[in-house]
Amino acid sequence: MTSEQSEQAPENESEKVKAGLGAIPETALWTLYHRAVEARRPDALLIDPRAVDLVERIDFPFEERFGPGGGVQTQVQALRVGCFDREVEDFLAREPRGTVVCLGDGLETQYWRVDNGRAQWLSVDLPESIALRESLLPPGPRQRYLAADATDLGWAEEVDRSREVLLTAQGLLMYLPPAQVRALIAGCAERFPGGSLVLDAVPHWFGRLTRSGRVRSHGYQAPPMPWSMDAGQRAKLCTAGPAVAAVRDVRPSGGRGLVRALLPLALTVPPLSTRRPSVTVLEFAERSERSERSERPERS
Repeated sequence: MTSEQSEQAPENESEKVKAGLGAIPETALWTLYHRAVEARRPDALLIDPRAVDLVERIDFPFEERFGPGGGVQTQVQALRVGCFDREVEDFLAREPRGTVVCLGDGLETQYWRVDNGRAQWLSVDLPESIALRESLLPPGPRQRYLAADATDLGWAEEVDRSREVLLTAQGLLMYLPPAQVRALIAGCAERFPGGSLVLDAVPHWFGRLTRSGRVRSHGYQAPPMPWSMDAGQRAKLCTAGPAVAAVRDVRPSGGRGLVRALLPLALTVPPLSTRRPSVTVLEFAERSERSERSERPERS
């Protein structure tokens, strides 16, 4: 953590902040809680002291609502977050002064985990989520929060195009209709040539369970997830738009106990490997590459 990050701690940390969020924005509290539960462990897969601090400062019945945590689901969440963190760290190693645009990141604390002290960060989320984020995580000099619908690409005008850009959509796309997912991917690819987008997806079987109201944990029911994608279908994301040039799988690693033992099988042995939750990187074509593609004669 940089000195700049440590200086951003709120002055009155003893005051509890109420979190009055709707069904889908409330998922930010669910993921936050699992990060904090994992981060409290001595053998944590994810180091996230800021998440622990937030859970203590938010006036919300986390354990009553979400259960005790600490099981397989908590590990899976930590491994998923680790995939996103690695991609952002790799990007910042290549482009130290690049821009990270986080779409629908709720109370994600990735900035405090992986920031390099030079990058620019932009969070785009719904007004109620941004209001809560601002009260708990005031932005620093290199951070900006924008209250907007991520599917309305007007936010793209707020991004400095002179810098290289990495976009993340963590825990967002599954709550959108499929047509909006494709439109958002295509729009980002057109607006950020040479950039990339890191996204996650739930498999079809899980999406069906949420839509039938059968994903429950303690007093919490997951909202319906209209969009889903099996891991084996990720290549289809290239059809979202002509500026999507390549697709790449991001595989989790590590774990404890049963998760550690079964993870290699889940990643390599069908049907588990093709019908698992996934994290994917989409690479966007440079403008010159787009011109070359459009000038190539069509094959008969």
